[in-house]
Amino acid sequence: MGEVAKDLTAGTVGGAAQLICGHPFDTIKVKLQSQPAPVPGQPPRYAGAMDAVRQTLAAEGPRGLYKGMGAPLATVAAFNAVLFTVRGQMEGLLRSHPGAPLTVSQQVVCGAGAGFAVSFLACPTELIKCRLQAQSTLGSSGSGAMAVKYGGPMDVARHVLKSEGGMRGLFKGLVPTLGREVPGNAAMFGTYELLKKYLAGGEDTSQLGRGSLMLAGGLAGASFWGMVYPTDVVKSVLQVDDYRNPKFKGSIDAFKKLLASEGVKGLYKGFGPAMARSIPANAACFLAYEVTRSSLG
Repeated sequence: MGEVAKDLTAGTVGGAAQLICGHPFDTIKVKLQSQPAPVPGQPPRYAGAMDAVRQTLAAEGPRGLYKGMGAPLATVAAFNAVLFTVRGQMEGLLRSHPGAPLTVSQQVVCGAGAGFAVSFLACPTELIKCRLQAQSTLGSSGSGAMAVKYGGPMDVARHVLKSEGGMRGLFKGLVPTLGREVPGNAAMFGTYELLKKYLAGGEDTSQLGRGSLMLAGGLAGASFWGMVYPTDVVKSVLQVDDYRNPKFKGSIDAFKKLLASEGVKGLYKGFGPAMARSIPANAACFLAYEVTRSSLG
């Protein structure tokens, strides 16, 4: 198989593993990010991550934790195929000769390039996912942003294309998506390579066991969210904002208003579930990728 085909296949398998492990955590993250600021004197809708889990299970059952999974599931193959394939192609361009190991700084560059490419697929997928995950939170709060009730991923896409500016509407939040994916993937792939070399005790990481790959992948995923989490909050609130009566004029305006109304804490809503998700989900992703890639020769 060609190198591109191998990266496509391994990236798809890795992405599926990541999604299955991590989606319930992601649902809670988005619910916490998108809940409106409480009226003075009133408690917030969710007191924290565990309260959001309890309320979701009580109102929607276990299926509620997998709300919005259809959109990323339908595109997980394409998302991770693009991510790992672009990274693989950039590795080839930066190598001095075939098979030469890359430095950590070169892996950072490869990660940033892969993050840029994948942002254009991630943005519409994330918009659809966030609308489905947040509609119960915003709808019950009386927010106009969720006056429309969606029946599923295709229903969200149809509504946005028809009523929110066509294709442009599906790319709402592209700037913060780029602001998340480019530095986030640069940090993740750089950290992954650094940890693999540390655990291997040198440049040759081909003999690392599965436990070491999972540890490196899990911590690399944590570095992604540690680097860019406030940007992800801005992305989420923009993507669920009411099109006809928006609260935010753009990314900078959303950042300023969140900071003014909720302080720095508001930029880290849902951080706990995001970090709790990132370690097992990315451990599964990188392990599945490495094992599949190795099995393909």
